[in-house]
Amino acid sequence: MEKLRIMSVFGTRPEAIKMAPLVKELASRDEIESLCCVTAQHREMLDSVMEVFDLKADCDLDIMTPRQTLSTITSKCLLGMDDAIEQLKPDMILVHGDTSTTFAGALSAFYHKVPVGHVEAGLRTYDKYSPFPEEMNRKLVTAIADLYFCPTKNNRENLLKEGVTEGLFITGNTVIDALKTTVRKDYRFTTELLNELDYSRKVVLVTCHRRENYGQPMENIMTALRDIALQNEDCELVYPVHLSPVVRENAQKFLAGTPRVHLIDPLSADEMHNLMARCYMVMTDSGGLQEEAPALGKPVLVMRKETERPEAVAAGTVKLCGVEYDDVLRMGNELLRSREAYDAMAHAVNPYGDGHACARIADAILWHFGCRSERPADFNA
Repeated sequence: MEKLRIMSVFGTRPEAIKMAPLVKELASRDEIESLCCVTAQHREMLDSVMEVFDLKADCDLDIMTPRQTLSTITSKCLLGMDDAIEQLKPDMILVHGDTSTTFAGALSAFYHKVPVGHVEAGLRTYDKYSPFPEEMNRKLVTAIADLYFCPTKNNRENLLKEGVTEGLFITGNTVIDALKTTVRKDYRFTTELLNELDYSRKVVLVTCHRRENYGQPMENIMTALRDIALQNEDCELVYPVHLSPVVRENAQKFLAGTPRVHLIDPLSADEMHNLMARCYMVMTDSGGLQEEAPALGKPVLVMRKETERPEAVAAGTVKLCGVEYDDVLRMGNELLRSREAYDAMAHAVNPYGDGHACARIADAILWHFGCRSERPADFNA
């Protein structure tokens, strides 16, 4: 029997972190030829993840351009995928989450009549402009996909309510699988500042980069972060600043020169995971960190108006603090000053996985193609 050709498509740093362990798990199966196509929607940050996980692309579309738009990303990805599919002839294409690469990859697969598996399916805010463009990307991929790999029961329920009844699997989140390979007690950072930090102090890991926070929300957040640092002498804020010119301009304007605020360049996946493991708490507008930090026992304040990850809020590992100055400042100060509030979040149970999501996805693919007699059991948080 010929091996199944399963092609994983991704292009951003967060996608790569979550897909890397899956690419490797698929490669470990005798029945599967694991193929990897990267769009390089984020070039430098993607390359660092590929290096950390020792991955090599079978096809690299290299689409990134300065100040790229959603239209250029999507159109270049679609055109590049034509050649990738013709060249690699996959039996199934796997896309992840909700980026422009995700949508274009799924749409191209549909045009070529190649089945699609959606990793991290079923996340919803039900506001098509927040997060933008992610909410609409994942809804469009839902309409195209054949298999749906849902991290949690809640994600599956979202899809059932939308009329998706077949091909649904609850797998846990593959990012928990990734953390198992990257976090080490003896880890030494290549960013020397991170080796020199006193982690007995309250080190706060910060990220802020989302498009919907551009403008006044980002100014509110940056100002609140500045004042949190000024008002809490026992804390240090470490902010790996996204490469977006808009984000970097705001970080320089509002945070540069503030005592105990460290603006550094973006970190590789292993550096980020190990910093997260050593920090006190996380303040972010990212999606992935809402899953990663709770797995390491770190409370997360989400600087957004809503989250597509309500399981973490329900479990108590994550709290929404919004984008208003007063709320970000108040909730940040509370976690830094109240041990009771901190412990309630740090000791909550992470609902996102047990480190075996990739194995469940591989089993589900093999079952779908008739290579397994039994349907794999769902993850139960």
